[in-house]
Amino acid sequence: MDWNWKISQSYKPIDRSTFRIYLGTKYYRTKRTLEWYTDHKRYAKEKREKPLPYPIKQHQTILRRQLKDVDMWYQENKIKNLSIAIKQLHGIAIKPEETFSYWKLIGHPTKRKGYREGMVLHYGSFKAGVGGGLCQLSNLIYWITLHTSLTITERHRHSFDVFPDSKRTQPFGSGATCSYNYLDLQIRNTTSNTYQLCLHLTEDYLIGEWRSNTPEVMTYQIYEKEHRITYEDWGRYVRHNTIYRKVFNGQKECIDDQYITENHALMMYDPLLEYKEKS
Repeated sequence: MDWNWKISQSYKPIDRSTFRIYLGTKYYRTKRTLEWYTDHKRYAKEKREKPLPYPIKQHQTILRRQLKDVDMWYQENKIKNLSIAIKQLHGIAIKPEETFSYWKLIGHPTKRKGYREGMVLHYGSFKAGVGGGLCQLSNLIYWITLHTSLTITERHRHSFDVFPDSKRTQPFGSGATCSYNYLDLQIRNTTSNTYQLCLHLTEDYLIGEWRSNTPEVMTYQIYEKEHRITYEDWGRYVRHNTIYRKVFNGQKECIDDQYITENHALMMYDPLLEYKEKS
């Protein structure tokens, strides 16, 4: 069997019934809950009101984007959901040998907790779901973590490229999708320092920052290689790239060039057409 054909088939989405998706979700959520209590990891849970003294990496992402065929109420509800979630994460300290778990800290986003229906990506499209929009937060945390000495032990890539690029400032595929609780973002502190995650919202931006009790000696540059779009023989476009990071020492000398991850995402729009974001 041709190896290239096998690779192409691996990008092809699998059609699953609603009932199969329901059972799979129940199974993997139960499995994750059991892991939290049996995997012997030391999960970060201490929150500190006072920020640690040394800023390491800060980043901000815009809250309201006019996406193609997406009503703006999704965006407004997303902001409400983010405001609830960051209360569970802001100030969390990750001490040496502790693990940060995105969902263990946030918990199940439910209506009872005040979460609203926001946009949830679902098998290449989107739908309304309680707690929708929290991927913006996991994307931001993943991005700033790549600029630290923390170790990402679990991250899930987006399987679908749903919306065209618009004002992109980061490499394609440099985020982390999330779905309670089985698609988690986990970060382990293998250093001797303590790190603290600080988050807040402004009128227009979600802002996140890692801080530490000691200065970060190393700095990092995240970049992509081998970005390409292929047309597969089963009739769809797939977008690919590989993410790397360069590591610089205190003298700004590049001392390492590290492979981070690769991405393969089914494109849900025609890459040959031009799209413009509405103002």
